[in-house]
Amino acid sequence: MSIEKITHIFTGRAITVNVEEVRLPNDHVATLDMVHHPGGAAIMALDDAGCVCLVRQYRHAANGYIWEFPAGKIDNKEPPLQTAKRELEEEAGRRAREWRSLGDFLPSPGFLTEVVHLFLATGLTEVSNRLEASEVLEAHWLPFDQVLQMAQSGELRDGKTLAALLRAAPYVQPPARQLAL
Repeated sequence: MSIEKITHIFTGRAITVNVEEVRLPNDHVATLDMVHHPGGAAIMALDDAGCVCLVRQYRHAANGYIWEFPAGKIDNKEPPLQTAKRELEEEAGRRAREWRSLGDFLPSPGFLTEVVHLFLATGLTEVSNRLEASEVLEAHWLPFDQVLQMAQSGELRDGKTLAALLRAAPYVQPPARQLAL
């Protein structure tokens, strides 16, 4: 694919919008509306009790509060793991001893260049959280099985959270079951 022409439309705090004429692999030239974004990181933080951090966050685009994993935008081309560590502290008030990459996720590749890097964080210790003024959220720690049920019922709707939950599931130990006597 090659870019034939770019018409710049807008540059904002987090995105750039262009109209781009591109030559596709089949040699067709298409005009595409493209939103360029620096990417982000999302974290499934799992504590020793098998609970996962979900933040209940106000999102204007969703017309209210939604459940999602701690996450944030990559700043100044920092490495995605650095973004994840910063966001876990800011939103969940935790620092992790162990980090596992869960790959990345493309939220909407038809028009958006954003790549979200997914992580599993374990070995957690509590630190002070540092919310930004524009963040309206509460951190909640819920059992992993309950978070799975929220995903299956549709209560959990955030794409990056669903992707991270699916990718992290093989690394989560099922809770110990009580034996009936």
